[in-house]
Amino acid sequence: MSDLPNLLHQAADAAAAFHATLPDRPVAGVVDPATLRAGFGGPLPPASTAPEQVLRELIQAAEPGLVATAGPRFFGFVVGGSVPAAAAADMLAVGWDQVAFNAMTSPAAAAAEAVAGRWLKDLLGLPEPASVGFVTGAQAANTVGLAVGRHRVLADARWDVERDGLVGAPEVRLVAGVERHATIDRSLRLLGFGSAIVEPVAADVNGAIDISDLARVLLDAGPAGPTIVCLQAGNVNTGACDPLRPAIALARAHGGWVHVDGAFGLWAAASPTTRALVDGLELADSWACDGHKWLNVPYDSGFVFCADPRAHVAAASYIAAYLEGSGVTAASADFVLESSRRARGFAVWAALRELGRDGVAELVDRCCRLARRFGDELAAAGAEIVNDVVLNQVLVSFGDDARNDAIAAGVQREGTCWLGGTTWRGRRLIRISVSNYSTTEHDVDLSVAAILRVAAGV
Repeated sequence: MSDLPNLLHQAADAAAAFHATLPDRPVAGVVDPATLRAGFGGPLPPASTAPEQVLRELIQAAEPGLVATAGPRFFGFVVGGSVPAAAAADMLAVGWDQVAFNAMTSPAAAAAEAVAGRWLKDLLGLPEPASVGFVTGAQAANTVGLAVGRHRVLADARWDVERDGLVGAPEVRLVAGVERHATIDRSLRLLGFGSAIVEPVAADVNGAIDISDLARVLLDAGPAGPTIVCLQAGNVNTGACDPLRPAIALARAHGGWVHVDGAFGLWAAASPTTRALVDGLELADSWACDGHKWLNVPYDSGFVFCADPRAHVAAASYIAAYLEGSGVTAASADFVLESSRRARGFAVWAALRELGRDGVAELVDRCCRLARRFGDELAAAGAEIVNDVVLNQVLVSFGDDARNDAIAAGVQREGTCWLGGTTWRGRRLIRISVSNYSTTEHDVDLSVAAILRVAAGV
């Protein structure tokens, strides 16, 4: 019989050894996918294998294809790392293997989510009575938030969408900015609206919604009907935040439900320095946010908040005969789309407990300061900084589209840091996202030097 405690120790040692290399290892190497797959083996073996050997083979096969996304110089996709307590808590969550469906399947997981959810609402300035669902990320959070909005606006129009669906339902308006994240459109497809439902609102020079155009779009439809307005805190390219207070007031004047996609920008509320960017945030109806971005908890982790818990449960929960008699009347799973849930609350609780209110604020401020350092150093070297660096996003150009793409690809191959390309306002640009708790000024300086070295050769 295998020695499971010793096996878990070996796995923890391997994880710790990997983390120790993060400050110095190449962020991503050039890997041949076929060779990597071959390392994981050919046909399924007919016989069993000792767990210790399986672990050794897994580490050996995976090592060439591991990317230092958790390290201090990964600047793509708004990816954070994992603060130490959160990383360790997530390892415990795997070892404990709790079913986080409700307080019967895991009282500890339910309690951790309840307390961490309360702390999150306090930190972000959201209404205390709001419900919280722990989800995989902003895609799931946006889907749930918009599902709750769909429920509420159609219920107000005397239509039970959960029972009767959308065929024959009153027409719903969906108003969103042209700079919305692509996950909003996918959520609309999944919810049966289709992406063509969106009535687009123009954006300002930095990508935030244009209030005058929002007023025009809302007025164009005439008498108010079921309306959902989707706003954004943190443009994925520029970091710009929609002017939430006046936008929500306009939506309210037309009877609209307001959902805020704040995958990373919602964390601006956690710092007095950046809080003004999301002024009025608390006036919305639902909010989406990622934990694996700026809170720096392990992947995957996100949150959906709803000011109307009853509508939240009505839109997302279900009942089944086998649940009756379980002794639990409310479930963590009532606020999300999954019944089979890992215990994400442990890592979130641990991150908030380690950082505290001041630590989260300092983390946000530091990342913003380092993003500005990126912009200043690259601009001083002759690059164009295309956006106003209001949060942790920097858009860079070294000339034409082809050159920018070549530089981004060259930096990825070089390995000092990782950054990606993007298209914004019809231009191919280099995008830098600073979200990791362990990133330092030295990491920025090393990365700028590497970018300039690559650019000089393109």
